[in-house]
Amino acid sequence: MTITAKATPGSQLLTPKDHALILIDYQSQMSFATHSIDAITLRNNAGLISRAAASFKVPAILTTVAEKSFSGPMFHEITDAFQGQALLDRTSMNTWEDEAVIKQVNAIGKKRLVLGGLWTSVCIVGPTLSAIEQGFEVYVVADACGDVSAEAHNRAMDRMVQAGARPMTSLQYLLELQRDWARTETYESTTGIAKIYGGSYGLGLIYAKTMFHAQGG
Repeated sequence: MTITAKATPGSQLLTPKDHALILIDYQSQMSFATHSIDAITLRNNAGLISRAAASFKVPAILTTVAEKSFSGPMFHEITDAFQGQALLDRTSMNTWEDEAVIKQVNAIGKKRLVLGGLWTSVCIVGPTLSAIEQGFEVYVVADACGDVSAEAHNRAMDRMVQAGARPMTSLQYLLELQRDWARTETYESTTGIAKIYGGSYGLGLIYAKTMFHAQGG
C-alpha cells in the first residue's frame, strides 16, 4: 500500500482558534510549597503561555482559589497579559466543579482545552480528568505546572496522560501557534515573546537578529 504525503498539518496540532486556555491558581500561597520547579522558571513559563495566548487572541479563563482569604493574588506575569479580565475565584479544589468556570467554558465553546497551574496533582488533575470524561480534549503545559515535589508532579502527569491528556511545554505552545514564519502578521509578536521568555532560544534570536539581521526561528 502506497502512502501519499500531503503538506498539511496534523489534526492534533493546536491552532489559535480551536482551543481555550485555562490558567489555574497561579498564586503566592500555592507557589510557596511548590518544589518540582523553581519559582523563577514557573513564573517565566506562565508568562510565556499567557503572552502567547493573548497575542494569538486565544480565549482564556483565569481562576483562583480563596484569593482574598488565603492564597493571594495571581502572578502578575499572567494578569498583565490579560489586563482588565476578571478572575474567577473558587472554593473548590477541582476547577471543573465550579459553576462560574463551567459557564465560561460553555460560553467559549471550544472542545480543546489547554491547562496550566498549581498544583499539578490536585488543581490540574481534577479538571483534566473531569473534562476528558465529558468528551473534551485536554493539553497540559507540563513546565508551566508545579507541585510539592517532583514525584507528585511526575505521577500527576503520568495519571493524566494515561487518561488521554496530551502533555506539552510552554515554548512548544507558543511555536505551535505560530507554526510558520511566513505568517508575518504574528512574526514580530512571537519572536518578541520568545526573546523575553524563551530562555536560550530567545537569546539566540536576539543574537541572530543583532549580528546577522536574521529572520525566522
